[in-house]
Amino acid sequence: MNVLVVEDNVDIGDAVSAHVVADGHRVDWCLCLKDAARRLMLKKYDLVLLDLRLPDGNGLSFLRDIRREDDKTPIIIMTAQDQYSDRLAGMKGGADDFLVKPFDLNELSARMRLVRV
Repeated sequence: MNVLVVEDNVDIGDAVSAHVVADGHRVDWCLCLKDAARRLMLKKYDLVLLDLRLPDGNGLSFLRDIRREDDKTPIIIMTAQDQYSDRLAGMKGGADDFLVKPFDLNELSARMRLVRV
């Protein structure tokens, strides 16, 4: 599976990317939404792992833009925003799942399998 990780925290991005690769998937990792948008135009991904607070914008707005383009690529939000309203906004915005940081990487793997069924 080709996975795009959109995460600006280097420690988290590195850990998530290494874990996803260890699970047997290919990973592209970007630190900002501009790079993520460019990559999505150039390559087909099977899954996007998306942070919400990024240096160049809000991941939720980015998610809504993707869904407006009728892109059905599964997207799992990974964020420290842990309020019920945040989770609800993410799901209403088109996310397939929502993980609150910190999370166990094995739970991420399980959720990745679920959204790819």
